[in-house]
Amino acid sequence: MIRTDLRNIAIIAHVDHGKTTLVDEMLKQSGAFRENQAVAERVMDSNDLERERGITILAKNTSVMYNGVKINIIDTPGHADFSGEVERVLNMVDGVLLLVDAAEGPMPQTRFVLSKALEMGQKIIIVVNKIDRPDARLDQIGDEVLELLLDLDANDAQLESPVLFCSGRAGTASISQYEPGTDLKPLFDTILDYIEPPQGDEDGPLQMLISSIDYNEYVGRIGIGRIIRGEAHVGQQVQVGNFHSDEKPVNAKLVTLLQIEQLQRVSTDHAQVGDIVWVSGIEGINIGDTICAQGSYEPVSFTKISEPTVEMTFSVNDSPLAGREGKFVTSRQLRDRLYKELLKDVSLRVSDTDSTDSFLVAGRGEMHLSILIETMRREGYELAVSPPRVLFREINGKRHEPIERLVIDVPEGAVGAVMEKLGSRKAELQEMHPQGSRMRLEFLIPARGLFGYKSEFLTDTKGEGIMSSVFECYAPYKGDIPRRSVGSLISYETGEAVTYGLFNAQERGALFIGAGTQVYEGMVVGCSPKAEDIVVNVCKKKHLTNTRASGSDDALRLIPPKEMSLEDCLEYLAEDELLEVTPEHLRIRKQILDNSLRMKAKFRK
Repeated sequence: MIRTDLRNIAIIAHVDHGKTTLVDEMLKQSGAFRENQAVAERVMDSNDLERERGITILAKNTSVMYNGVKINIIDTPGHADFSGEVERVLNMVDGVLLLVDAAEGPMPQTRFVLSKALEMGQKIIIVVNKIDRPDARLDQIGDEVLELLLDLDANDAQLESPVLFCSGRAGTASISQYEPGTDLKPLFDTILDYIEPPQGDEDGPLQMLISSIDYNEYVGRIGIGRIIRGEAHVGQQVQVGNFHSDEKPVNAKLVTLLQIEQLQRVSTDHAQVGDIVWVSGIEGINIGDTICAQGSYEPVSFTKISEPTVEMTFSVNDSPLAGREGKFVTSRQLRDRLYKELLKDVSLRVSDTDSTDSFLVAGRGEMHLSILIETMRREGYELAVSPPRVLFREINGKRHEPIERLVIDVPEGAVGAVMEKLGSRKAELQEMHPQGSRMRLEFLIPARGLFGYKSEFLTDTKGEGIMSSVFECYAPYKGDIPRRSVGSLISYETGEAVTYGLFNAQERGALFIGAGTQVYEGMVVGCSPKAEDIVVNVCKKKHLTNTRASGSDDALRLIPPKEMSLEDCLEYLAEDELLEVTPEHLRIRKQILDNSLRMKAKFRK
């Protein structure tokens, strides 16, 4: 059976190349909204964190109707840390739209997601987006994409992929770069003509691969996947198992079937080959499971997801201020929440430690883990996290570490400072070419070398630099890399920070806190420009006497404290520090709070 009335596609690209904005316009021009309907920008970015940060974190499904054909579209994340989302949804589609920014060209994540699509034999439609940018390089972009395809060993059909020129914001597409389009009709036509319709045996027994998981409080776990063979019906008895597991398949029943219609999930009685459906009623269903008709159990192999490269320790918050703000503070609640996250995030790894109060959590990168931490604190969890560490591997008896491909776009005047800093972090320059008044540099750098570098990079480039990286490979250990070149200002006692104490402390470095903040012994209250830690007493009050002198009672002026985001805090952490995360506050602290015990431990080393 060939489903001529259906196409399944995914949109893949580097972060900020305009995937979600293009989907907005595809929905609008296909009649998904009323003419007078108020529609938010990036309508597919539905959760709060996505809207705040302007990035896509979770892959999401939608569909449009064009000339009687239903086009299922999966909008994927562009950030390298969430590439596990991209890898698994590629199982559900027959082709991809590869978006490339008309000015930036192919970037690290473009290379990564394209390589995965090519490995799976997907058909590619190349979309050069943002052609209305004043710095667009339309003549060179096509050559750069072709070079990338050759570099990734694309087959002959993939090298002949059609190229379209789009403006996602304006909602236009054209086949020629010299003739701007008026709408997205050329894009829709190319999808129908070039992407193959789904096909399979409609009369065979049901076979469906689960590629994603959702959760609903009323129906429990919901499996999302594509029907490979046969038909699915509500109330059908099925067997569920995993190709990569030795466990026997379990019997279950399809309680509900849903399909996506534009932005709504709509109930349906049955679904056919090629349909992407939501199924509920199967307890414990997981990503990679196969749903088969009763008596015809044939599990399907699932794409191997790339392994995590960064690890952190999540532990129960044991600071003097613990338990004041969070709803969930015990080790049992923390453990349950982390293992629950595993059910929908295939790139995450969680393991127990010797201590019942701490857990090892491994992910694709700092942002991958910081999004999990931010989500948990918004849900009311209180925890302490360690600095991120890379995961080493033993290969042929030698210690290997993860290497990242780093692409940097900076003004010409900042190239010297950037190369000097990256040189000390064991980065190796691969390519360097000018782009107008700016310079693009490509490095291979140990993942360790990127920890704590972003803030330095923004300072060196006066905020004008752009950097992005993606995992490249494992390579032999490159030697020691200093984590940071500054020290911490540490609180001497527990109490409330006062203006007099802060005024004296600010001479030692930049403060993270203001007057009236609750502090405790061993809490980091600021940053020292020297490479050593300094203990300061921010709770010290001025002794009152009856002696007065001219000028001694003038108002003390405090420098405004440095505001630290979650990512800033994780970047700043030293090896002997922890980040205390509560729904209201982020506090950096030493692992050993007592000042005298900490000094003894330091000298023992």
